[in-house]
This record gives sequence, structure tokens and C-alpha cells, in this order.
Amino acid sequence: MEPEGQKASLNPSAMLTSLLGRRAKLHEELRIIEKQDKIKIQTMDKEQVKVKPPDNPPLYWTEISESVSHRFHFHPDGQLSMKLLDDSRSVIHRTVDSFLSKFFPSGYPYSVSEGYLRYTQFRALQHMTSATLSVLSTQSLLFAAGLRPTPAQATAVSWILKDGMQHVGKLICSNLGARMDSEPKSWRILADVLYDLGTGLEVLSPMCPHLFLQVAGLGNFAKGMAVVAARATRLPIYSSFAKEGNLSDLFAKGEAISTLFNVVGLGAGIFLASTVCSSMQGKLVVGPVLSVLHVYSVVEEMRAAPVNTLNPQRTAMIVADFLKVGNISSPADLRYREDLLFTGRLIEDAGNVKVGRSLRKVVKPSKLQELKEIFPEEKFLLYPGSKWVDMVLENNATGEDALRGWLVAAYAAQIEKSSHVPSASALQEAYDKMNDVFSPFLSELQAKGWHTDRFLDGTGSRFAW
Repeated sequence: MEPEGQKASLNPSAMLTSLLGRRAKLHEELRIIEKQDKIKIQTMDKEQVKVKPPDNPPLYWTEISESVSHRFHFHPDGQLSMKLLDDSRSVIHRTVDSFLSKFFPSGYPYSVSEGYLRYTQFRALQHMTSATLSVLSTQSLLFAAGLRPTPAQATAVSWILKDGMQHVGKLICSNLGARMDSEPKSWRILADVLYDLGTGLEVLSPMCPHLFLQVAGLGNFAKGMAVVAARATRLPIYSSFAKEGNLSDLFAKGEAISTLFNVVGLGAGIFLASTVCSSMQGKLVVGPVLSVLHVYSVVEEMRAAPVNTLNPQRTAMIVADFLKVGNISSPADLRYREDLLFTGRLIEDAGNVKVGRSLRKVVKPSKLQELKEIFPEEKFLLYPGSKWVDMVLENNATGEDALRGWLVAAYAAQIEKSSHVPSASALQEAYDKMNDVFSPFLSELQAKGWHTDRFLDGTGSRFAW
């Protein structure tokens, strides 16, 4: 057992050694902890790097157009919001732009074909005069019905029968749809002439109240045919203006303009009916003026429409221009040259071709096989006559087939006129000439906007072997 003084002297040294050991151990633990924290931080950084950004981050952009600044925000959920930042336009400029956005298709004038503005102007005038005439005719009908010395029940029955005649007119006119496809402009003009005829009969009905049912019924019969023809030709006309697949937009804005000016016309009609046209003498003066203005408007409206489908008249004009000057006319070039009254006229420079006659009326059975052997791979037959050349198409013939046949007929006419060769030899020579030029001719034709996938010959007869 050691002495008590020696034990006391050893305690400070042992304590120091113990403290130094603990300190070294503590430093080691701290170093380990720092190392672990560093590894953890590096791991977190790597995980943050691995995190992908959202697939659809919000997009912001600003568009400035004609002194108007808009900020657009495209949200991740697919919604697009717009905020007006600045608009330095004048009040008049804003009003005009607002009108264009409501009554003209988006992107106007670049989204429509040439002539749309003129078409729209006369369409507005046409609807205004039509609505005005309808007010005057309705006033006259009510006046005529009230003059009849019959009970109210009989008057109601007569009115219903009168309206029934309009449905009869619609049913009859519905059978003429193929002809309307071929000549939509002419049928649209005819529709308005029929409408004015029916309206005129209604305006005159008070002059013969004892014949109310007959006069008013005949007037509604004409108006029924007019309604079907006008609606059936609306789509081909609108289609001729559509350039960017915006047919629905064109249709919607066209109907908006029609509605606006119908309301204006109704207001004008109410004013006239209560003032100038309150008497029959006033109606007999104002009615014809409105009718002439109405028909003139629709004629100018149709002349402005560049219809781009192939029918007999437009095909003949294209071929005639190509043979005369070597150029292919566009729909806009031909719109004012179309004959809207005599649509079936023959064009000498295009070979005097007539399409649509029945094969049995064109060719004798003994010569049918001979004609077939001239162009065995074609879908048309050509039979030269004394005044014109008949062309009969197969059932599945397209606009390209009609163009090929028309070019052959036109070239053959030129050859016969200049060389006086027999018809059979002229046709063969013309056929070879057509094949030489047809590919570039067709390419340029389609580039000008013509639709060559179909040929609209109305109710023309076709054949199948």
C-alpha cells in the first residue's frame, strides 16, 4: 500500500492524460461527424441536380402589333390568358378593328380570296333590301287577309295553305341540287329573282282580296324555291373565298353581316310602311325600286366571287385562254367574264365542246366501238358534229379527264381549221399534242387554285362500259 502523499502527487498527471485522451477522441468524433455531414450535403446536391424541371413550365411573352401590346401567359394546364398592357390607338381605329373582328374572318384580308370585300358589301345591301321588302309584303298580306268577308277560321286556314305552298316549292327545288353545284352563281341570282317575284305577288295581294289564297300561295311557292336555291349555293360561294381552311369562320362572319343588315332592313321597312308605303300607290313606287336594287346587289355579289371548281363554262374559258395566249387564268381572272345568264354557251376558241348529252343521242351504235378505239385508255369520248363537238364522260371521270378531252377537242379544231385534215387524223394529232403539254398545264392550273379532282357538269349524262 502506497503512502498517502505519493497518491496525491500522481493524480494531476493521470487527470491530464485522461483529458488529453478524451480531447483526441472528441476531435476524432468531430472529424467523423464533419465528414458525414459533408457526404450528406454532397448527396443532397446530387439529388437536387437529378430533379428534373417541370415538363410544362409557365411561359410568358409580349406581343406588340399596331400600337397594341398584349402579355400572354401559357399555363402548365394548357390554358392561355391574355392581358392588355398598352393600347395607343385612337377611338376610331379601335371601333374599326372591333367591327372587323366581329364581321370579317380572322386574318382578313390575307385569309380570304380576292373579291371578298366587294362580295360582302353587296351582300349587306342585298339583305337590307330583302328585309325591307319582306316588311312591305307582310303588311300587304295582313291587309289583304283582313279585307276578306269570311270568318276568322277560314282566314287562318287560307294562311296555313298559303304557307304550305312554300314547302311545295322547297321540295320541287331540292331535286335541282346537282345543277346548283355546277352553276352556283346563276342559281343564286335566280333565287333572288324568284324571291322578288314572290314578294311582289304578296305586295299586290290587297288589290285582289278575293284571290288571296291563289296570289299569296303562288308568291310563297316562288319564295320556297328561292330559299332552297339560296341555301344550297351558299356553301360553294363561301368555299371559293376560304384560303386557310377557315370555311366555318367565313360562314359565321357572313351570317353575322346578314343578321346585322337584316335588322337594318327591317327598321327601314317599318319606317317606309308607316310613311311613304302606307298606301298601295307608295308600295307600287318603292317596291320595284327596292327589287331592282336587290337583284343588282346579288349580281355584283356573285360576279365578285372567284369560284374555283371546274364546270363546262369555266373549263372552256381556261382552255381558250391557254390556246390563245399560253397562260392559265386564275379563278379571280375569270369571275367577271363568266356568263351568268347563258351558262351553256359554246366557246369557239375552246373547240365548241358540249358536255352532258346522253351517249345514245350523240353516237350511233355502229360507231361506238370505233370511237372507243381512238382513245382506249381515256375516260371520255369525243364525237365531232356539224355545229359542236360532243364530249361524253365516264361515271368516274374527274376534272383532269374533262380537261384532257377539252384540250384534244380544241387542238383538233385548230388543226382542222389550219390544215383541213380529216377529223380522225386531227383527233389523233391533237391527242399527241395534248399529252405533250398536259403535265405542266395541270401543275400550273392547280397552282392557280383550281380544284381538278371533280368536274361539275350538273345533271349531264355519263356512261360506264
